[in-house]
Amino acid sequence: MRERDVVVVGAGVGGSALASALAAAGLDVLALERTEVFEDRVRGEWMAPWGVAEVQALGLDGVLRAAGAHFPKRHIGYDELAEPAAAEARTLPLDVALPGVPGPLCLEHVRIQDALVAHARSCGAEVLRGVATVETSPGPRPAVRWTTADGAAHEVACRLLVGADGRASAVRRRLGIELEEAAFDTLIGGLLVRDADAWPEDAQATGKIGDIHYLVFPQGRGQVRLYAVYDARARGRFSGPDGARRFLAAFASDRVPASGVLAGASPAGPCRSYPCQDGWTDCPFAQGAVLVGDAAGYNDPIIGQGLSITLRDVRMVRDALLGAGAWSAAIFEGYAEERRERLRRLRFAARFIQRLHAGFEGAALARRLHALGVLEREPALGLPVLQAVFAGPETVAPEWFTPAYMERVFGPGADAA
Repeated sequence: MRERDVVVVGAGVGGSALASALAAAGLDVLALERTEVFEDRVRGEWMAPWGVAEVQALGLDGVLRAAGAHFPKRHIGYDELAEPAAAEARTLPLDVALPGVPGPLCLEHVRIQDALVAHARSCGAEVLRGVATVETSPGPRPAVRWTTADGAAHEVACRLLVGADGRASAVRRRLGIELEEAAFDTLIGGLLVRDADAWPEDAQATGKIGDIHYLVFPQGRGQVRLYAVYDARARGRFSGPDGARRFLAAFASDRVPASGVLAGASPAGPCRSYPCQDGWTDCPFAQGAVLVGDAAGYNDPIIGQGLSITLRDVRMVRDALLGAGAWSAAIFEGYAEERRERLRRLRFAARFIQRLHAGFEGAALARRLHALGVLEREPALGLPVLQAVFAGPETVAPEWFTPAYMERVFGPGADAA
């Protein structure tokens, strides 16, 4: 049976990025991908500046720029509780979050995946698509078996098995690694639109209008990715043949200049919704195997950290492998420790934003007015969460991720969740 250095199950963003990095370092890498063609799954199209820094560290900046990466330069918090002029007066520049980083990166997820698969192949990795029924046998000498579309069976051994196969990771289950999931009470719907040329290409916007927390991320060329966070009790709100029309109508507001451009734009992909949920693992590795990206746990998408989390995972796993003389489970202990705290802090940041902008129960407005009043009097209190989201959770002192901080903003009884 042939032996490879690394077999990566899943060749999406995390899998193909890691395959590229390891193949470029001279390792024999095989990546197995179930899909023959990537589909728009309505998520993973905004990358925080700290994620862009990871892209740069992995040498992938040119790859994504060539694929059409777009970098918004300013953030505006248009909101139902503020006049547009007041919101614009508080515009945040996005190219100052981290030195040498032009700001967040916006690009269709499918384009990112296609570009990274092509790059992995150019680096010498073998990427097989249309793979079915992958079975893994972890341990000191992992083995991977799979079938192809023609029914042919294949098997290889490897020094390391990487699970990059998403939230429902079969590799994670096979390793016996438990995924903890938080409860959720909101959903996030998304839709890519075109013909939105009148929306300023350099401006992203988020805020609360009516019964949604909206997010607008321009991608250039008249395309914009829209997201709406809404009450999970309205589960079917944007489903069905007329769902996209209802979704776009939710963006119309006189508090959001040019929102009519969005409401009248043309759908350029599916309209789908997912839970605003956190999931995490305490130890994303085992003997002969390691998990990256959503397979190792994920963050509530309300703060858009998924791509950044995945690329940090890739960089840390790459560095652990290339920096070790021998590959043992122990080389991933630093990765596991850092990731555990990283996800904890991002769970806290997501809960903060949920409480501030996406509460839809009876007491939500009073809580929001109280918190906004506190932040108006003490603007510095809002900075740690913004810094964690844009510059990275490790750039903020740990005392900000505590129940005491949550209570300072939202009042007694607020929990850190």
